[in-house]
Amino acid sequence: MPNGSSRLIVITGCTRGLGRALVDRFVEQGHRVLGCARDAAGLADLKSRCGAPHDFAAVDVSRDDQVGSWAARVLQAFGPPDLLINNAAVINRPAPLWKISADEFAWSLAVNVGGVANCIRHFVPAMIERKSGVIVNLSSGWGRSTAAQVAPYCATKWAVEGLTQALAQELPEGMAAVPLNPGIINTDMLQSCFGAEAAQYPTADQWSRQAAAFILKLTPRHNGQPLDVGAVN
Repeated sequence: MPNGSSRLIVITGCTRGLGRALVDRFVEQGHRVLGCARDAAGLADLKSRCGAPHDFAAVDVSRDDQVGSWAARVLQAFGPPDLLINNAAVINRPAPLWKISADEFAWSLAVNVGGVANCIRHFVPAMIERKSGVIVNLSSGWGRSTAAQVAPYCATKWAVEGLTQALAQELPEGMAAVPLNPGIINTDMLQSCFGAEAAQYPTADQWSRQAAAFILKLTPRHNGQPLDVGAVN
């Protein structure tokens, strides 16, 4: 779809951080946004601020049944998305790997990796049938490097990188899957790791003013490329 056209955008994790900031930018630019999150208060706020033709739903992306029901409703009402952004993610509490409980480790995998796979499973077949669309899976600098105290998060984002590049090899011509490193942004997630030092980085709102335009520039020629926000001319 041409860069200047209005697009149908599906985005997960739409009520906080990067997801919420992207929703604001896409809505401002005249795109139709269909989002999901688990935060009931955040969803109510989005519905109040945005309203039709946008649509926001309560979905736990780690639950394949919930994603399936949401996708079926979205596809029936709106058709396949032009842009699918898998943004929803969680981060473990900072601690050495051996001090992370099995439940916390499993939750990181379920949301950060399973959630991406669930959305691909239920949205991408319709995009493939139409033979167009871009899938953006939010990765991280910690999906290409590592740090102490965040081993579960690193593991999930390295998995997102590999999953996305493999998916790119499976898509038909006219489509793209891109693992995208957003950079370092001052969000609640970053504050949980960096503390007060997070304040030296851009806010999600500041970041989104470049990132939204960047994401909208992605085309089939970027298929499979591990990119950083700002790297596409």
